[in-house]
Amino acid sequence: MSTDLDRWNALPREEAIREMLAHCCSRAWAAAMASARPLPDAGAVLEAADTAWSRLTDEDRREAFAAHPRIGDRAAAGQAAREQAGAAAASATIREELARANEDYERRFDRIFLVCATGKTAEEMLALCRQRLHNDPATEFAVASEEQRKISRLRLEKWLTSPA
Repeated sequence: MSTDLDRWNALPREEAIREMLAHCCSRAWAAAMASARPLPDAGAVLEAADTAWSRLTDEDRREAFAAHPRIGDRAAAGQAAREQAGAAAASATIREELARANEDYERRFDRIFLVCATGKTAEEMLALCRQRLHNDPATEFAVASEEQRKISRLRLEKWLTSPA
């Protein structure tokens, strides 16, 4: 039986890149993943993903960050909405506080607040945003980069374990 990985390994390069963009919206990362093919198993995919992420420029990472909706944004749909389910279930007061914290973060760092939201409550995400507002820009860029790496990894794991 063919798997998503087998199918992806056989795709033409541009199609393989497009499919990887669902996991991380850095074109350079997706291209590196396509270039790493064929990948024999899930472990090799995750290793290639981490290697590709570690080699990206700051601009490539910013491209990935920019593709995310704000945490708690009602416009979040599909995969992002599922990942942010904890924010959707929050009270109106917490959602308002999260919106304000997002705005403060955007003013300070000139990008959206990025956190691996899977399994976190809105209150936890709000606390993290408030805490990270105290980071200096270089530290916060490194933290956001690690959050994006974790998001991409979780998306890849889900893709690798979904029925073909």
